[in-house]
Amino acid sequence: MYSIVLVDDHAIVREGFKRLIDMEADLDVIAECRNADEAVEAVALHRPDLVAVDLSLPDGSGLPLIEHLRSVAPDTRIVVLSMHDGEPYVSEALRRGASGYVTKGVAPEELVAGMRAVMRGEQYLSSDLKEKRAGRAPETLDPINRLTAREREVFLLLASGRAPKQVAAALGIGQKTVYIHRASVMNKLGAGSELDLYRMASERGLAG
Repeated sequence: MYSIVLVDDHAIVREGFKRLIDMEADLDVIAECRNADEAVEAVALHRPDLVAVDLSLPDGSGLPLIEHLRSVAPDTRIVVLSMHDGEPYVSEALRRGASGYVTKGVAPEELVAGMRAVMRGEQYLSSDLKEKRAGRAPETLDPINRLTAREREVFLLLASGRAPKQVAAALGIGQKTVYIHRASVMNKLGAGSELDLYRMASERGLAG
């Protein structure tokens, strides 16, 4: 029996996923979490086989949480469940330690398939992501790949509509540091204004 912790701030979403997973004889949801703090506490307590985590959480981005969970429970595997199907969300999640990424736009059965693949030690991407990756230009051509890890975090949070003060709180850094990173991001992406920055994020499906 594989133990699973669900992390999503929407109760209806968690309930839907829980019902789907509970239909499988060898999968068991042992805890449900609304935010990053609850997730860390649950994983430290239960040491589950797998965590299914959303990237949009009320107390910060799910990307740093992936790394935190990996440090708390190195043997626990992580599958991302997200509405975001664009880059650099997918690459960042995998780079930080997620073993799978399933978008909320695919058939529910893909979640179970992804969990099973990850528990077998495989990397799993939902079908829509595989199609996108098969048809896109090489990643090296995207200027976003020039950003540092911290700059990507700032970019993603700004793209989600957060103010610099909120970004600073989410990442645990000073607001002045956020402005420095934002300026570097705009320079590397060739953005002349914040409007350009949000447009570029929107074109990649990262704004919202």
